[in-house]
Amino acid sequence: MVESTILGLLIPFAGTSLGAACVFFLKRDMSEKLRKCLLGFAAGIMVAASIWSLIIPAIEQSSSMGDLAFVPSIIGFWAGILFLLAIDAITPHLHIDSKSPEGVKSKLKNTTMLFLAVTIHNIPEGMAAGVVFAAWISGEETISLAAALTLSIGLAIQNFPEGAIVSGSMLTEETSKGKAFGFGVLSGVVEPVAAGLTILASTIVKSALPYLLSFAAGAMIYVVVEELVPDMSKGKHSNLGTISFALGFTLMMALDIALG
Repeated sequence: MVESTILGLLIPFAGTSLGAACVFFLKRDMSEKLRKCLLGFAAGIMVAASIWSLIIPAIEQSSSMGDLAFVPSIIGFWAGILFLLAIDAITPHLHIDSKSPEGVKSKLKNTTMLFLAVTIHNIPEGMAAGVVFAAWISGEETISLAAALTLSIGLAIQNFPEGAIVSGSMLTEETSKGKAFGFGVLSGVVEPVAAGLTILASTIVKSALPYLLSFAAGAMIYVVVEELVPDMSKGKHSNLGTISFALGFTLMMALDIALG
């Protein structure tokens, strides 16, 4: 059980690292079309994972509440939204292709703030993996090892383009490919850390699992709506982002139903 859990928590991080390695094959900045496709694909996977891997299991685990089984999911979902909103408000960060930093004012370099933007938005993905494995460890019938591993694989697939985007965006005249790769890898370290902390919290308060599942879903949806969808839709070629979103959504949905 321990080995399976460690493997499951490291799979998404491996996806980020492999994606970051793409920087070594880039001859110049990532094209706008490719970036929109990658952003849309990642957004589609996150939305599907939030529904099938997190919210639906949360509702099923609250079935003893009868007609009010949706209440823990709503509470957890909004808690996740507000948590990411607070993190965004207090952390100085810079979104990809944005010239105006967000959060509290600071004198940090743009590359550092870009790194922080991706890092804080990787927190919900780590929490998602952690809470699903926590549910499996606790013996919840609604979550199997296959379902937990499916989510990890889905997050790894989503993290691959995300890692590529981060490292590609970090690549400037002042930043070497090796350093850009390092930034991409480090941005994913927060995921296994957040996952481990979530498992510890779930172990202490097992009754909180439905809330934590939906909390992770809310945090992931916040990232999708606040960052990924706007970035994939602005400017030209927005249809590429939309099609890629649909591809990511259907792939994650199929994986969850077929393997979970």
